Amino acid sequence: MAEKTVRVQQIGSPIRREASQRQTLIGLKLNKLHRIAELPDNPSVRGMIAKVHHLVRVLDDAA
Repeated sequence: MAEKTVRVQQIGSPIRREASQRQTLIGLKLNKLHRIAELPDNPSVRGMIAKVHHLVRVLDDAA
């Protein structure tokens, strides 16, 4: 059984954002504009996405 994943793309710049938001983007494997990361779909990743929802776009949402 394959683990569910979620693909996210960075669409906003972390310039002039709080340091915690920059670190969250790095934790999501996003640190440059238009970079796409495929991550496991679990509550901790969803929480990170919610924290920086204004800087990322969810490309395909299974939930």
